[in-house]
Amino acid sequence: MNTAEFKELLKRFSAAAEAGDGEAFAACFTEDGIYHDYVYGDHQGRPEIAHMMSDMFHRDAGEDYRWEMFDPMCEGNLAYAWSLSSFTSTVPEFSGKRVVIDGMSRFELRDGLISDYRESVNGGVAMAQLGVQPERLAKVCAKWGRMLIEQPETKEYLARTKGSWKDGR
Repeated sequence: MNTAEFKELLKRFSAAAEAGDGEAFAACFTEDGIYHDYVYGDHQGRPEIAHMMSDMFHRDAGEDYRWEMFDPMCEGNLAYAWSLSSFTSTVPEFSGKRVVIDGMSRFELRDGLISDYRESVNGGVAMAQLGVQPERLAKVCAKWGRMLIEQPETKEYLARTKGSWKDGR
């Protein structure tokens, strides 16, 4: 896939996400695709991805949810984009609070679709905007820290010595 084709995929991806259309969103993924979400966890396969978008995310983010991708870059089966997203929470504890988040998204692609999606988002910024109590925020951030340490990629990185690059540089 090239960057122009990836931009078209991103348009479908973002439009479906903003609309809360789980089926259209999941159609941007391969049948066995995985969406790694830092709040809702990993969702594999189109039915799970559709459920996550329609029944979990849009349940909590509400009708004004926006997600726009910027500066997309694609080389073969790997692509990246920076994004801004915003919503007004519908979670009873945080109802009516507006949140804006920026993030970096990584897309692994296969046959013109997303096979693996993950993002790097500062969830602490979102939780601060929601008014999450400091003790709870600390617990969640500690959990995210543990999750990062347990990722196979992180373990592999930490096992290498300084200056020994994975790609042999």
